[in-house]
Amino acid sequence: MIQRVQSFWLVLAVCGMALCFMFPTAKYAMTLPTTGQKVEASLELVGQSEEDTLSQLGMGEQVVKYNPKLGGIAIWPLVVLALLTGVLALVGLFLYSNRVRQMRVVMVAFLCSVAYVFVVFIWAVDAYGEKVAEVMRATDLEVEWGVGAIAPIVSVVLLVLAYRGIRRDEAKVRAADRLR
Repeated sequence: MIQRVQSFWLVLAVCGMALCFMFPTAKYAMTLPTTGQKVEASLELVGQSEEDTLSQLGMGEQVVKYNPKLGGIAIWPLVVLALLTGVLALVGLFLYSNRVRQMRVVMVAFLCSVAYVFVVFIWAVDAYGEKVAEVMRATDLEVEWGVGAIAPIVSVVLLVLAYRGIRRDEAKVRAADRLR
């Protein structure tokens, strides 16, 4: 029964994890001490190449975009955790015939999503910002959280709601079996 409410929560959780690939996780604003030029950078899971970035840095614009693909920081743990969470939530959506297995898959997706949020907020944003500031020799680094950082938190909540719905359905089925 794919029309259950937990299926809706799982679809929204998959969409939330997909947003991580469409929007930046964090945006950085800093000023170069030598020229006083404003520099903007962003942490994205899928971004432009480093060659495009270097060509933009050579332009004499007022605001310079700096967006290296990796920036010396390995982003692959974020990509793997985001993909794993989205795929597990999608697989859990189609396991409606076996609710016990569906609960296990949704719980693993929840743990991957929590790990993603932990990695983003504890490690990635700070490490990437420090690396960009070091490369640019910039001062006064300001961080602005993006949709890519907020969407996984929403996905965690949605996965919890889906798990509760699956558990509630399993309790109803067991109660009905007990009455027979």
